[in-house]
Amino acid sequence: MIKQIPGFFASLKMTIIGGVFLAASLALMITKAATPFDPAWVTVIICGIPLFYSAVTGLFLEKQISSPLLISIAMIASIVIGELFAAGEVGFIMAIGAILEDKTVERAKKGIKELISLAPATGRRITAGSANSVNGANNPHNGVDSEEIVPIGQVAAGDLLRILPGEAIPVDGEIVSGSTSVDQAIITGESLPVDLSIGDNVYCGTINRFGAIDVRATKVGEDSSLQKLIRLVREAENNKAPMQRIVDRWAAWLVPAALAIAIVTWLITRDTIRAVTVLVVFCPCALALATPTSIMAAIGQAAKYGVIIKSGQALERMGKVDCIAFDKTGTLTHGKLVVSDIISFNTELSEENLLQLAASAEALSEHPLGKAIVLHAKERGLNLQSTADFQMIPGKGLSATLNGSTVLCGNSAYLEENGASLGGEVVAALEKLRSQGKAAILVARNNQCAGIVALSDTLRDTVKNMVSELKAAHTNTVLLTGDHRQTAEYFAAEAGIADVYAELLPEQKVAKIQELQNLNRQICMIGDGVNDAPALKTAYVGVAMGSRGSDIAIEASDIALMGDDISKIPYLKRLATATVKLIKFNITMSMSINIAAIVLSTLALLNPITGALVHNVGSVLVVLNAALLYERKYV
Repeated sequence: MIKQIPGFFASLKMTIIGGVFLAASLALMITKAATPFDPAWVTVIICGIPLFYSAVTGLFLEKQISSPLLISIAMIASIVIGELFAAGEVGFIMAIGAILEDKTVERAKKGIKELISLAPATGRRITAGSANSVNGANNPHNGVDSEEIVPIGQVAAGDLLRILPGEAIPVDGEIVSGSTSVDQAIITGESLPVDLSIGDNVYCGTINRFGAIDVRATKVGEDSSLQKLIRLVREAENNKAPMQRIVDRWAAWLVPAALAIAIVTWLITRDTIRAVTVLVVFCPCALALATPTSIMAAIGQAAKYGVIIKSGQALERMGKVDCIAFDKTGTLTHGKLVVSDIISFNTELSEENLLQLAASAEALSEHPLGKAIVLHAKERGLNLQSTADFQMIPGKGLSATLNGSTVLCGNSAYLEENGASLGGEVVAALEKLRSQGKAAILVARNNQCAGIVALSDTLRDTVKNMVSELKAAHTNTVLLTGDHRQTAEYFAAEAGIADVYAELLPEQKVAKIQELQNLNRQICMIGDGVNDAPALKTAYVGVAMGSRGSDIAIEASDIALMGDDISKIPYLKRLATATVKLIKFNITMSMSINIAAIVLSTLALLNPITGALVHNVGSVLVVLNAALLYERKYV
């Protein structure tokens, strides 16, 4: 109950009430109207209680000398000599500074709950004897099954689990029967589902897109990949200390210095008013406002340009960043597969005819690549022809009968298994496409390879200029991705990024960021996926793509780019750097004004009231500088 009282008086509503009564006291003082009660008493009580509580708890519980202690001493001294307005003014200014700072450091922390919700709660456990039913026929219900839905907590390493199409995989394990395509974006960030079959590993939380599989559990519960992901986010969150105001770090010597100067002044002059004036002008009001006002102004400006900065700490840190690490899929690229190349090896088939042939065969396919081909054909206004005898082999390809001809669409192994020969021209084209990070679908008609339809993610239009601007500002760039090395290197070269780290799991991204930061690099990580959350938390600053990014990535980040406009990164860097410089300037200026006011106080040229007004000139200038920062253009 006692702890709630200071919080109540420190609220914005109560601070406004305190300001109204302080203004009333000033009006009475100017007009010299006599009243039995000075309204400044209300301000002293409202603004003084939180300060006094903070001073006492800091001194006796935390064993720390804080700025509230100095302010409390100055307020008490002013009250003792009858200067209520000076006491109320100092308390009110400090209350405003505290509110502004609180507004800049509020952070939402519900993302971890959403991450936990991705972990499947149950699993379909089967007997080992039924595993063979999936193999070959791709039907999980052939043969005699014995399966039960059990809580995931009852699944042990070595258990056999069946995962049907569309289900989340509840454990880390190895496929012992069946083949499928798995969406591993949550773990690796890859935009393409990965074709997997017997002997391949699967990860907890990933989605089985096509084909039933039986999986032998290897890691369950807290040992699974998803639980490791959750643990990494929690650890990184706990390792991030809240922003500590510069005024508090300096309070350890400000308080003794203020008391010493006040005592020496009294011993020399025997003038109590001079000593109290020293305490009043020593109060670091402008110093307390220097950081939060500048940060609020910068956060406000950034919001106008679609950049959401969650805390003052994030902004300050962004100004010190010297290396930016990018995720690939959804960050540097659009994260959406589109048809990029149509290559015909048959002189009788134009590119349009080949696309129509492939799209007609893929019309019944549920595979993401097939859907992308069909969509591209429809966008080009092509009419799809009806097919018969459609058959799909997960992880390999499909066959269909079209106008009496057998059409095959799939990978090279699938075509060769079905008697289609691949010449040197086809192999060379495949190698070139793979070096460009593209997925290739071979199309054969009547056992002759007719052509290739290639699909690729696409680089955002603004990426090259953005990387160039960062280099011009002496900020290094690196690529951290779970994609295959060839794909990563191709897109990195297109973007102008030299340092590439590919095929990284979430914990490997975290390790790489830690490695770079151990080399005294200040790393900013930019990503969009769930798999990026630990890296976003571990990095000195985390930036998430606000529109495309997962809720978990956004919650884990310090800054979010609304509209996914990655070209705003150089602007963000310039704004943050300017803000840090302004904060340092404001601190220097406010301290200079305070020092000048202390000298004038010791010479009796200021009294507690005029001293409070003079030293608050620094506060006014700090706010004006912040306003100028808000209006300045950094885009």
